[in-house]
Amino acid sequence: MKHTIYILILLFFVSCNISEDKKNVKNEQTKAKDLDSEKYVPVLEPNRYNVAFLIMDGVYNTELTAPFDIFQHTIFRDRIKPMNVFTVANTNAPIVTFEGMRILPDFNYTKDDLPKIDILVVPSAEHHLDSDLEDTVMIDFVKRIDKDAQFITSHCDGAFVLAQAGLLDNAVSTTFPSDIDTMRERFPELDIRKDVLFVHDGKYITSAGGAKSFEAALYLCEHLYGKDIAKSLAGGLVIDWELDKVPHLIIKD
Repeated sequence: MKHTIYILILLFFVSCNISEDKKNVKNEQTKAKDLDSEKYVPVLEPNRYNVAFLIMDGVYNTELTAPFDIFQHTIFRDRIKPMNVFTVANTNAPIVTFEGMRILPDFNYTKDDLPKIDILVVPSAEHHLDSDLEDTVMIDFVKRIDKDAQFITSHCDGAFVLAQAGLLDNAVSTTFPSDIDTMRERFPELDIRKDVLFVHDGKYITSAGGAKSFEAALYLCEHLYGKDIAKSLAGGLVIDWELDKVPHLIIKD
């Protein structure tokens, strides 16, 4: 009798656990559906540059947030064409940065109708030297945006993505200092420079990344808006900005 009672109790707990597991799965599925149906879509004001930041798991905080801060602050300056800044990814789920920050993408480039992108920013990510370069959907997206974008910028190893997409075939570029030799080995036909923090060649601006991502972003603002606006943006973020003091290379505008 005692044996029978024990079996009944065991079956009860197993049944409860299975029910709980099913409930958890259903809750996760509901959350995923809610994420799609209740997705936040940023308001993109007219008469602004649309600036998209390509993000993925493992993206590095600084290469993302430094240019994002600079470009977003253009909305607080008068008599210029400011920037709408937003993120794009291959998912609606949260992106987890290398440092652990969780970010909900504004647009899913595999599903959503995207606005016209004037400037594409490619921050560095953990696997930009290996598995990300095999992501043909992502690489094709970069190629597609390149056709109409006014500028494509990269920070740190984001240059590897541009190179894999063939965008740097006829352009001088740079990347994270300790990865320059690796980039030269992988793309031996490219002209990759050392000892500079950023290179501007045509529509492409590649930077060394890290905290120096601020400098590359400020340079683009100076290129678009002039020196006074760039210094104002830098001052608002307590950054000393003198273009002549930043090691850089401008090939052609």
